[in-house]
Amino acid sequence: MIKAIIMRLLTLLLVMIILAGCSDPATGKDQLEEDLSEAEVTQMEPLQAAFVDSRVEGMKGMVENEHLQLFVDEETASIAVHNKSSGEVWYSNPPDRDGDSIASGVHQDLLSSQMQLQFFNNFGQSSNMNSYTDSVVHDQFNIEAIPDGLRVNYQFGKAQRSAEDLPLMLSSERVEELLSRLDDTSQRALTIAYTENPDTGIYERNDNALRGLQLERAFTAFEEAGYTEEDLQQDMMELNFTQESAEGRVFLASIEYRLEEDSILVTVPNDRIHYTPEFPVNRISFFNFFGAADSNESGSLFVPDGSGALIHFNNGRTNLPSYQQAVYGTDLATLSRDDVRMEETARLPVFGLIKDEGEAWLAIIEEGASVASISADVSGRLNSYNYVYPSFTVVAKGDVTLRADQQERTLPRFQEGPMKTDFSVRYVFLNGEEASYQGMANYYQRYLIQNKGLRAHDNEEMTKDMPFYLQLVGNITKQQHFAGIPYQSSTSLTSFDQAEQILRQMKESEINDIKLSYIGWFNKGIDHKVPTNLRVDRAIGGMRGFEDFIAFTEGQGIKLFPETALLQVNSEAGFKVRQDASRTLTNVPAAIYPVDLSMNRRDRSQKPAYPLSPRLVEEYTEDMLEQFTVFGTTGIALRDLADILNSDFRRNDQIDRTESETISTNALERIYEEELSIMANGGNAYALPYLTDIVDIPMNSSSFKLQDESIPFLQMVIRGYVDYATVPFNLSTYLSDRDYILKVLEYGSHVNFKWIYESNEELKDTRFNQLYSVHYQQWLEQATEIYHEVNDVLKQVRGEPILSHERLAEGVYKTVYGNEIYIVVNYNMESVTVDGLTIMAQSYITGGEEK
Repeated sequence: MIKAIIMRLLTLLLVMIILAGCSDPATGKDQLEEDLSEAEVTQMEPLQAAFVDSRVEGMKGMVENEHLQLFVDEETASIAVHNKSSGEVWYSNPPDRDGDSIASGVHQDLLSSQMQLQFFNNFGQSSNMNSYTDSVVHDQFNIEAIPDGLRVNYQFGKAQRSAEDLPLMLSSERVEELLSRLDDTSQRALTIAYTENPDTGIYERNDNALRGLQLERAFTAFEEAGYTEEDLQQDMMELNFTQESAEGRVFLASIEYRLEEDSILVTVPNDRIHYTPEFPVNRISFFNFFGAADSNESGSLFVPDGSGALIHFNNGRTNLPSYQQAVYGTDLATLSRDDVRMEETARLPVFGLIKDEGEAWLAIIEEGASVASISADVSGRLNSYNYVYPSFTVVAKGDVTLRADQQERTLPRFQEGPMKTDFSVRYVFLNGEEASYQGMANYYQRYLIQNKGLRAHDNEEMTKDMPFYLQLVGNITKQQHFAGIPYQSSTSLTSFDQAEQILRQMKESEINDIKLSYIGWFNKGIDHKVPTNLRVDRAIGGMRGFEDFIAFTEGQGIKLFPETALLQVNSEAGFKVRQDASRTLTNVPAAIYPVDLSMNRRDRSQKPAYPLSPRLVEEYTEDMLEQFTVFGTTGIALRDLADILNSDFRRNDQIDRTESETISTNALERIYEEELSIMANGGNAYALPYLTDIVDIPMNSSSFKLQDESIPFLQMVIRGYVDYATVPFNLSTYLSDRDYILKVLEYGSHVNFKWIYESNEELKDTRFNQLYSVHYQQWLEQATEIYHEVNDVLKQVRGEPILSHERLAEGVYKTVYGNEIYIVVNYNMESVTVDGLTIMAQSYITGGEEK
């Protein structure tokens, strides 16, 4: 009994803490009530049309420019965009949605919605509202003009109290207690409101009787009896039920539409999203069905998974999960304890829809990309449409688990305040030959160049040959034993002298343009200490050996990129976990345990790594650069600064993921100012203007079962501005060097290997067993053959962008480069003839002429 009481008290205390942690003056209940009283959420005057068009029936023309016209339906708040150059009209909601034979209930209503909210109650239970069911139907919206567009303001939910605000159940003891405090009228109201269950003896709420005057009398009875929130919490614990109060389930949000040249910018301003602390908004999505294609149309949805992927309309895979993927991958501060995700990362904040009749749109997430996810689905599952759309996290949620008396209770913990960003997506309209994924990639490349998201780098050092990317692993720490006592000892895998031997052998094999990333060279190797005080490891040659190695690489024309990690800390030496690590929503340091590949789970017997708090990233970068630049190298390799993005939910000092993106960008800018060539893993969009080289670039999508094919969208965007290389062939999943060579040629990539000088046996029983096949002597001859074959072809298109890419037949792809030279690859095990060209099995042909 005592333990149960303690458990209740702990639960009540935690709920109070959680509510306090979620409170935000801008979103509190009093503020929301004030906002509701001031908001004009009903259209008082009819809209005045600026123009009309018979092709857009039932809508009023509001704004136009040289390229586009914007229409709105003042009855439903849906909009339409007319592309003047093609005559195509794109609707925010399918115009024939009322005739959908598949959608029903809430899914039918969603087809008429422009915005959706997902929110939580105090118990972590989620609910959803949409702008049609919870706003338009109740005439709780209005439309107003803004420069170059219009704004629609919504009130989600109704403010009136309902039966759901009364306790779901009451014990007989509680009923007797309440009745003893009431007069005859209120006693009668309470006995009408609750009916005793003869089997359990518990009084259950009688919702059928709680309407009109009787509902108000029931509320009066509870108020007169002094029933409190603490009483409700106790009743829920004793009777084992949970419920949320409907009071406060009212939200305000706005969506803005602006025409800007050839695009429409759709924005949900953060400062116009209002909610109470009891019901924080977790996610919003909008334009879910913009331009949705019905089951009679042909085309594809484009999603940015890995290198890029297409989902063909009506592919019939409705028994498989729909597509959903976070932009820039997982936030390590929100990673669950045992979560293992082996999928590719969405590096670019873009998506789109392509119709085979020559119409398409490309969406570019301009604000909120770091907290965005992209979803897509095909017709036949929930409705008759093919659609793709964004959603954004407004307030992140975690869970706190309480345990007592062999019982467990999980309560939510919310982010202290909403993300500090608006949520904005630009929709660009393409037609004719541009209405393809090739056209989308070309447009997005131009967009990045114009907005300084890509920039040309100094090409004076560019050779005629293609570069060979080599990653050498220098030093690791390995467990040794002395007198039966374990200790960690530095173990050299590739000393500077040994690296020189490898490079000399490569030179003898006429591999001349080598770009070398040297991993594990300072502060105890691969899992080095924080890079604020750089000390070259003695095990691989020390400072003198490093200086000599730098001089050797410069003399041989080898581009050296010493590697460092900044965002993920693998050694606690010099690092105070409680002060310096990012914290989860439960306010504990985020611990990232290594993955046991054989078991496909996190290995909690190993020491974890920790994401560095974003508040320290710029400081660590400055300290690192102050010492790194002394070495005099012209390049640097970044393991994680362009690859991962983390929040820090430290109480009263929160840094959300959008702020973290800005911090990482500032750090990259600071490194760029040192005029260093920057090689990086990953290559998220915000890092692209600073990078000269990307390694481990995705050469496929994640091949989710809903997807139909992978495309080189990422490569088409960056080629000519950033050099890129595959994952190391010797650690890849390619079953043969032929498949690898064909993929490199198709995607215009460079080859990449990761090696060590010592035997693979040195890695046995270490934390680095993922480096299972890296002894250079096993690979040097094959690597040389692969490189020369690839180089003979791709040196013809060195530095050239990819103009187009297409599938000619099953397993046959054609890539055309900027100088009009083309490469056609055939992955099939038999020869194929297509467009008058015969390509032998597992082979390729080239053609075209330079301009």
